[in-house]
Amino acid sequence: MEYIRKIKVFKTYYKEFYLAQTPEVRTKIDYVIELIKQLDRVPKSYFKQIEGVSGLFEIRVEYAGNIYRIFCCNDEGQLVILFNGFQKKSQKTPSDEIKRAKAIMNEYFNSKKG
Repeated sequence: MEYIRKIKVFKTYYKEFYLAQTPEVRTKIDYVIELIKQLDRVPKSYFKQIEGVSGLFEIRVEYAGNIYRIFCCNDEGQLVILFNGFQKKSQKTPSDEIKRAKAIMNEYFNSKKG
């Protein structure tokens, strides 16, 4: 299968989040990431820009009434870089999680500069 986007993981932030989830949640995360790789236009219910933060997006996963978010950004065209994730417990995304994701995104782009 030909993919529209490539997915890359930066450091261990995402892996630590992913491995802490149940097998059922990991299966749902894998499904949503496959959609992001394959679909030209990903529905906002799965992939959405964070308001007020240039270049930062969230992958949105729901399973059994629980909500999970994985922060990411685009780089070099169709490359999606995965950062940290968390289980959402309220309507609003916690500002601490957004700050952490922004710091990781800055760390990623600074590491590319060499």
